[in-house]
This record gives sequence, structure tokens and C-alpha cells, in this order.
Amino acid sequence: MSVRELERESSPGKQAGLGAAGWLRWAWRTLTSMKTALILLFLLALGSVPGSLIPQRGVDPDKVARLYDESPALAEWYDRLQLFEVFSSTWFAAIYLLLFTSLIGCVVPRALTYARELRRKPPAAPKNVTKLPHAAVIDGGPSLEEAARRLRGLRFRVVTGDGWVSAEKGYLRETGNLFFHVALLGILLAIGAGSLYGYRGNVLVVEGDGFANTVAAYDRFMPGSQVSAESLQPFTLRLDDFTVSYQVAGEKRGQALDYTGHLTVNDTPDAPARDVELKVNTPLEIDGTQTYLIGNGYAPVFRVTDGKGQVAYEGPVPCLIEDKATMTSGCVVKAPDAQPSQLGFLLRFLPTSVPLTDGTHASAFPGELNPEVQLLGAFSGDLGLRNGQPQSVYELAPPETLKKLKPLLMGTAVPKPLAVGQSVELPGGAGKLEFTGVKQWMTLQVAYDPGRLPALVFAGLAVVSIAASLLIRRRRVFVRVKGETVEVGGLTRTEGSAAGFAEEFADIVKVLSAGEKDVR
Repeated sequence: MSVRELERESSPGKQAGLGAAGWLRWAWRTLTSMKTALILLFLLALGSVPGSLIPQRGVDPDKVARLYDESPALAEWYDRLQLFEVFSSTWFAAIYLLLFTSLIGCVVPRALTYARELRRKPPAAPKNVTKLPHAAVIDGGPSLEEAARRLRGLRFRVVTGDGWVSAEKGYLRETGNLFFHVALLGILLAIGAGSLYGYRGNVLVVEGDGFANTVAAYDRFMPGSQVSAESLQPFTLRLDDFTVSYQVAGEKRGQALDYTGHLTVNDTPDAPARDVELKVNTPLEIDGTQTYLIGNGYAPVFRVTDGKGQVAYEGPVPCLIEDKATMTSGCVVKAPDAQPSQLGFLLRFLPTSVPLTDGTHASAFPGELNPEVQLLGAFSGDLGLRNGQPQSVYELAPPETLKKLKPLLMGTAVPKPLAVGQSVELPGGAGKLEFTGVKQWMTLQVAYDPGRLPALVFAGLAVVSIAASLLIRRRRVFVRVKGETVEVGGLTRTEGSAAGFAEEFADIVKVLSAGEKDVR
């Protein structure tokens, strides 16, 4: 029989394992360890990276839609991994909650230990203080009471005994360490409060149109779990004008320099109107609700006349940007009320249209210098708008419906681009499309986050606390009076700070050896 077999037979109780309670204690200690907290903090920061690099549905849904068009397979994987909604994903919430729990497990024991440490007096001086890392002997030094008084003047905590003085300083180092953890916990609480009681919403507004801060007015609305329709601040705004300035010469020609939305705002239904200039980094703030300018584009104005001579549609059509450098945009016009059959148009808007050598046209500049519209295709038939299924305004019809439409103008039959004021007649007397003008649109993100200011305060506290934790040293000074000789010794309790303490210790010795009239 082997030695291990004999050990098993002689001590069978030891093979029972940790048990359920033991495993729970082990899991809790592992979760609340500093190493685990740092790993979770790193994972939280790492998990935020995709939220900055990959377009988010809550911030820029147009880019998400464009990514689906350009790389549908990649977009599908992003969606499966919840990378289009990183900060509301289940995996990000799991990291957040684990970090929150870990910090609570770190902070509470540290706070209790720190409270006991504050009540603890400095230890008694050793018998031979000259053997400490820093030591000095003063002939004809101060008395015991005078040494204690001078050390208190240097803001040391002082305890006296029979022929000795013990002083300690640097408790703020532990205070900074504790407050840093408290600040991290506060940041997580602030983020959690913003998720519960805050909301975000996106809306597209065309020049001349308005917006009321109601749930029904949003194109996309993402409320916290504790948000109701009555929680929204009842302000309204109207986009009077939108201007964009571009670089007109040099290597950066066409680069946008400034965006300005000229708004008329009513803070409440009874409040007087006021004029506001909305810029990219200057949000409109009303009672804690912030409105950001996050995008812009063109909305050419069209008039559709059906086969019976009736105006079936008239108004601006927001276009989806296809090329950011030139603001070439794709537009879809739908006329569901056209008779005898519904009409639909696929168009491309060119802000500054120029002819190319092959006879086609393209936009050479993002500004509105020579706006024209290319008619890519005209269709008639049932667009599927009345079957109860939602449709995108940037899509003419679902693929199964699009196959059933009758093409009226396609390919080489499409006329040259239309300038403002020009029109195209549809074959067979089906109707007419007129290009009557150009407006601009802007996309807004309206956000209310009650945790925003607390998060800023706790972030500032974290910076100050970690600076205090790194810069302040915990140190002790001991004094023994032996007749006319005063022995002084000192040491630091912070690893790696002995060199910095040497100069401070020399200054302490000077204060202790100074005459009565030299000491304030």
C-alpha cells in the first residue's frame, strides 16, 4: 500500500473538500480582492473601446444602417455581440455589476480598518532610536515637553511616555487610498442612476420644422427603466436655419469648419421664445436636459403630380449621406396617394454637380454651389405602405415588394440631372416629378442624465485621492531624552520613499535643535 493510500485511510475527514460554504467564502474573497477589482476595471475600460470605435445605434443610427449596406456579414456579427449597443449590452452590465460588488467588498473592510487605525495611538519609542534608518543626536537639545510641542507644530500626532516622544504623520495617504475606492464606487452609482432615471433620444429636424420633447416625436427613444412620458422636460424648438462653412481652398478643401443651427426655443409651453445658436460642442441645456447636434445633411424639396393632375406629394425629403467628403446623398420619394397608381422614386442628390468625361455627373464639393438631382429610377405600383409593416424612409420598398413594382424610368432612359425648378415627365402620362428647392436637416440627440454631475464630482475626487495616495508618505519620528542629550530617530512606513524622507528628517532635527527664540 502506498503512502498516499495510507494517508487517505488515516484522515478520511480531510477529503470532504471545502463544501458549499467554503466555496462561497472562496468566491467572495476572490471577487473582493484588489487583484480582481483591477482586472474588472481593466475589462470595463477595454469593453468601452468598441463603443468608441463602432457606431452606436443610440448615437448615430445612420452609420449603423450604412454599415449594414456596406458589410452586412460584419454588421450581423456586431449585432450578435451587441457591439452596436455596447453600454446597454448584457456583457457590459455584467462587468459593471461585478466591479460594483467587488468595490463594495473592498471599501467596507478598508473603512473599518481605517477607523481603527485613526483611533490607534503611535507606538512607544524603541529603546535605541539611533539604530533606526534615520537618526541624529542633539547635544543640549530641548526638553521632553518642548520636543513634543515642536513636533505638534509640524502637524505630527504625538504621544509622550517616560523619557520618550513618539510622533506619526501621513494618515492622509490611507485616506486618499480609501477615498479613491469610494470615488470609483460613486462613479458606478452615478452611472447606474443615469441608466435608471435618464433617457436619450434621436430626432431628425428639417429647416422650417419643429420638435416637441415628447416620446412620440422621437425617431428613436431609449428611456431608463424608471422614466415615464411625464418625466420629459416639455420644451419645444424650431430649426429656422442651418449653416455649414467649408474650407474652399488648399489640401483640406471641402473640410467642414463649423456647423450652426439657428433655433427658436420655448423652455416650457408658457415660456417666451428665445433664439439659440446650436453648435457641435455647445449643447442646448434646459433644466438638465441637453440637446446635442450630432449630424447634418440635405433635404431636397420635391413635388409629385400624379396621372390625374393632382399633387400627390410635396415637401422636403431627408437624404442619406453616401459620400461624406462630397455630401453626395441618396434619396427616396414615395407618393402613396398618387392616382391611379402609387409612385416611387430613387434619386441621388449632388450639392455641387459637375459633368464628368464619360457623360455622368458627380459632386465636387460638399457645399450647395450647384445642386442637382439624378433620377436613378421611377416606379409605379403598390409600395406596401398600407400592409401594417413599418418601412424605412430611406428604402423604396421591401425586396419582395420591390420586385412587383413596374419600372417607369430606368438605366439609359433616365434624363440628365435636374436643377432647381426643373421637372421630368413620366412615360404613359403616369405623372411628373419636380425639383423645387433645397433645405438642410440636422440630427439631434436629446439626453437627460441625472448622474452626470455626480460622476464629474466623483471623478475629480478620484484624481485628488490617488494623487494624495501616491505623494503622501506615512512616517514616524521618535525622541528620547537622556540627560543633556536628545536622540532622534525616524523611519518611513511607505516602501520606496526613504530617500525623500531624508530631507524632511533633517529639517525636523533642525527644528528640534533650534533655540527657543528660533522656534515659532
